[in-house]
Formats: sequence, C-alpha cells, structure tokens
Amino acid sequence: MTQSLSIEGLFIKGLSVNGLPITDTLIVAGIAVVIACVALAALAIVLWRSRNAAPAEDPVMAELTRVQADAAARLEAMIGMLARGQSQLAHTVNERLDSVSHRLGDSLEKTKLSTAENLQKLGERLAVIDRAQKNITDLATQVTSLQGVLANKQSRGAFGQWRMETIIQDGLPKGAYAFQPTLANKTRPDCCVFLPDQRPLVIDAKFPLEGVTAYRDAKSDDERKAAAARLRTDVSKHVADIAQKYLIPGETQEMAFMFVPSESIYAELYDGFDDLVQKAYRARVVVVSPSLLMLAIQVVQQIQRDARMREAADQIRDEVGRLVKDVSLLGDRVRKLQTHFNQSNEDIRQAIISVDKIEAHGERIQQVELGAHMAAKHASANSNVIPAAVRKLEAGE
Repeated sequence: MTQSLSIEGLFIKGLSVNGLPITDTLIVAGIAVVIACVALAALAIVLWRSRNAAPAEDPVMAELTRVQADAAARLEAMIGMLARGQSQLAHTVNERLDSVSHRLGDSLEKTKLSTAENLQKLGERLAVIDRAQKNITDLATQVTSLQGVLANKQSRGAFGQWRMETIIQDGLPKGAYAFQPTLANKTRPDCCVFLPDQRPLVIDAKFPLEGVTAYRDAKSDDERKAAAARLRTDVSKHVADIAQKYLIPGETQEMAFMFVPSESIYAELYDGFDDLVQKAYRARVVVVSPSLLMLAIQVVQQIQRDARMREAADQIRDEVGRLVKDVSLLGDRVRKLQTHFNQSNEDIRQAIISVDKIEAHGERIQQVELGAHMAAKHASANSNVIPAAVRKLEAGE
C-alpha cells in the first residue's frame, strides 16, 4: 500500500521522503549535524586565531567574525528547520501508522465476520449433506432389502400379487372382483374380475426376474443366447400354465391376463422378445404391465357401469314417467294458483276503491262539520238568521 503526502517541501511517499526511506533521511540529517559541528569548530579556531593576531588585522578579523556570525546564524536556522522537519515527519508517520492500523483493524473485523458467516453457511450445507447421505444410506438399505426379497421366488410372487391387488382395489368397487377364487377345475388364480355376463376375467401374476436379470447381465454372445433361451422357456411355461388352468370354456372369459409387476421387465420382453408376446397372444394370454393393467381396470369399470345402466333402464323409464306426471300436476296447481292470484288482485283493487270512497265520504263529513261550526258562530252573532248549512244538515243532506 503506497500513499503520498506533501508537507512544507517534503514529499512523503508511503514511508519515504523525497524518494528515500526514513532511515536514509535520518542518516542525511545526522551527516548535516556533523557538518554543522565541524563548521562551528572551524569558526571557533578562526576566532581564536583572530584574537591572538596583530592589531593591524583587526578590520579583516572583524569582517571574518561577522561572516562567521552570519554562518553560525544560518547554521542554527538550518538546524532548527531540520529539527522541525524531523518532528513534522515523525508526526506525519505516526498519523499514517495510526490510519493504517485503523484500516487494518476494520479489514480484520470484516474478514472475521465474513469468515464466521461463511463457516455458518458451510455448517448448514454440511448438515444438509449429512441428511442427504443418511437418506442415501437408508435408501441403499431398502434397496438391499428389496433385492433380498426379490431373490426369493415365493417372496417375489407375493410382491407381484400384492401390487396387482392394490391396482384392482383402487380401480374397482367391492364385489366386482375376488382374489384367489376356486374355479370348477379346482384351480385358484390370483384374481378374477367379474364382467356383466358373469364370466370372470382371470388375472395371474408372474415375475420372471431371474431370466431377465441373466439376460441383462450376459457379457458374451453365448451367455446372452443361453439367458434368452432360459427366459423364453420360463415365459412360455407361465403362458402355458395360465392357458391350461384358467381358460375354461363357458366359465371364464376367452382371454386371460399375465401380470408382470415391473415396467422395465415388461419393456424388456416387449422389445427383445416380440415373438414370445405374439405367441402368448395366440394362446389367448395377454401380457400386461402395471400401467396396462390400470387401463384395463378402467375399461372394466366403464363396462360395469354401462351394464348397471342397462339393467336399470326400466326403472329409469318408470321414474321418468312418474316425474312427467308430477310435473303435469305441478303445472295444474300453478295455474290454479295463478287464478287465485288474479282473483286476489281484483279483490284488492275493489277494496282500494272502497277505501277511496270511504276517504271521500270522510272528507265531506269533515267539511260539513267545519261548516256547522262556522254557522254556529254566525248564529251567536245574529240569532234571527239560521245558517243554510245547518238547515241542510237538519234536512238530511
């Protein structure tokens, strides 16, 4: 860090004077002091000799004394100026050191705060990383447990059946399906979905995981061919078992579903073994994945709803007839109500007319009473004159 300052002819740059470091400046000042001392010593010697000289040299010695005095005065002035410069330089250096120390302290404080904040953020991120690592560890444990479950054929079959049951229970109402029912040939499929013609649609879960895993992990062509042959054998056996056991003419539907509880395994079969899928279709066994089973269950649900609507068509027709009759009766009652309402309006109009007449009679009665009152006043003033209004009232007018 370099800063510049000009003080009384002295140029300070950083911690230097006229481009020289402080130590060099002090050395120069010391040399100047030594030179001044030597000059004073020389002047003292000259003065001493001038005092011991002959009287004829007095003017010269006087001049020399004056010159010596002037030089001594200049030297003292130079020494004083040098001392003031050194003092001002020391003051300036101290101020600059204080400023640098203050800025350095502020910078250290800011650095401390920034470091503490960064450490706090780092700790928070490390905590997040620790939680993520814990979740990954838990997930790895679960995956390992799932691998252990799927390694066992019985557990794998139970997993496939559980997934199939979940899809069916979520899509169909109770009574529209049955799990592991007994057919006429004493066989028990995993599920039967009842259609409107009362013939169940058989769904059986199969999970050819070992064959697919061997086919995926094959490293050479021979291993791949052997794994493919094994997979074909396993799937063909599953298809043959479903077709022989669960396709009973007159009792079940003509088609059955072989449920594969893994989308990846279904995609592997559909992409790599299309001939096997076609063979199963010709055997009237359709291979379905979880997504396809959901779609099929939605179609079955719509079919069942349409069947219930057809069964309730007569009841709906009767209900519509009764509804039309009730609407007609409601129309008659509304028309009668309208007639009564019109009659009520006429009665109200006649009542208003009567009220107007009564009000008119009342006004006339008030006028007659007012006239009688005025006539009485006039009669009291002139008793021989009978007011006409009184006479009219007595005549019954």
